[in-house]
Amino acid sequence: MAPTESPPDYYFSDKEMEDVRLCSRSEPAIYQTLFPVLYVLIFILGLFGNGAVIFTVWRTQGKRRVALVYIGNLAFADLTFVSCLPLWAVYASLGSRWPFGWFLCKINGYVEFLNMYASVFLLTSMTCDRYIAIVHPLSSRQVRTRSCMYASLAAVWTLSGLLALPLLVFQTTRHLNNRTMCALDFRLVGSSEHLQDLWRAGMSLSISVLTFLLPFLVMMVCYGLIVCTLFSHFNTRRKMHQRKRRLFKIIIALVVVFATCSIPIHALGSAIAFLNLGLFPITCAFLHFLQLAYPYATCLVYANSCLNPFLYAFLDLNFRSQCLRLLHLKK
Repeated sequence: MAPTESPPDYYFSDKEMEDVRLCSRSEPAIYQTLFPVLYVLIFILGLFGNGAVIFTVWRTQGKRRVALVYIGNLAFADLTFVSCLPLWAVYASLGSRWPFGWFLCKINGYVEFLNMYASVFLLTSMTCDRYIAIVHPLSSRQVRTRSCMYASLAAVWTLSGLLALPLLVFQTTRHLNNRTMCALDFRLVGSSEHLQDLWRAGMSLSISVLTFLLPFLVMMVCYGLIVCTLFSHFNTRRKMHQRKRRLFKIIIALVVVFATCSIPIHALGSAIAFLNLGLFPITCAFLHFLQLAYPYATCLVYANSCLNPFLYAFLDLNFRSQCLRLLHLKK
């Protein structure tokens, strides 16, 4: 979701905004300082963290594992995702005013969503790859080949590019409340307010399903089977008890961090979609809560992209040691 301190402007129709403005409050003044600083901080952490992972993968290309290639692609997607943050930081500091023009509004939104889709799909692909390698080790040699890996990566990036196309179509600059915003404009689908609301709600719900609900279910199932396999495999080996606990903690950390960073923004987006569908009335209390909660939920989504290098790469002891050596931080 593109960050903005006024989420109703982003999701609601112009007619609904008339009702929204009757009870909306102005955002706290600290928002125009706090969130730009947070965006820049996340951008710096994501730049160096993901950059270090990409450098490590590139320098070890002669002896890369399948998982290492997925990690490199994930780092590239996360790096490109957080690269959109400097523009959004300026946007937030100006009180949701977009000064960069129509073209950058469209391209920035498309690149952001393309890499958001790619990041989530790559995490899911890595989960499936780990499931095959651990639960079905004998047959994994036939499945985890270079050709299958490159076909999977091509499918991930192609599908992500296609799913992000609506942002290239609907994202544009809009003049509303004496300010130029960078937001979705569904008037292209027709003049009917009801039709625009259906598109607005459908797009929000589809994003939540494709970038959280389905991937999270796949991760839960795969990691659950992995945990069962690890426990049954190590149960008879007392000396492997410590390694079992470490692997279990890593798996739990992966699922918990992904869910923690993703649930708030998708819960808010889904609630707004239900409002647009007329399933329950718009209230001032909910709009006040939305104005306060939405910027923090947006920061969590971006924070996930700067945490991924640590969770998916640096928790792998071999990869971490290799990375430190290549960066001349360890002999």
